[in-house]
Amino acid sequence: MYHRILVPLDGSAAAERGLREAIGLAAEQKARLSLLHVADNLPMLVEMSSVTNYQEMLNELRRYGEDVLAKAKRAAAEAGVQADTLLREVTQGRVSDVIIDEAKKAGCGLIVMGTHGRRGVSRLTLGSEAERVVRSSTVPVLLVRLDESSS
Repeated sequence: MYHRILVPLDGSAAAERGLREAIGLAAEQKARLSLLHVADNLPMLVEMSSVTNYQEMLNELRRYGEDVLAKAKRAAAEAGVQADTLLREVTQGRVSDVIIDEAKKAGCGLIVMGTHGRRGVSRLTLGSEAERVVRSSTVPVLLVRLDESSS
């Protein structure tokens, strides 16, 4: 049913849980994964005053994203699942918009992403990229909630 599944990754335990679910689905469906890390540069632009420091931080963000993607690709390969990696940066706009755009560009039939399942004030203050993806995506979205007792 699914030929390509997009998996947004940020290095969190929730994203790891989503990755495990996506790997299982991809193995069953004989689908290929598109592993996506979005480096959000906007907070750095606001906080950084020195161009040198900004460039160093940007390079560190890229290295972190590459590491997250490499680990995810290894996990997929160990399960016999093929995966491509995508590292994107955003300085304006939302991470959720990048996720939705990449799902369309890659021809994905499903987006699988982890969520912390926050409620109440913490959800309102922290926001939820997962919720924004669900509300805006034309591609079906599977949210995998982090089991807080296992983290």
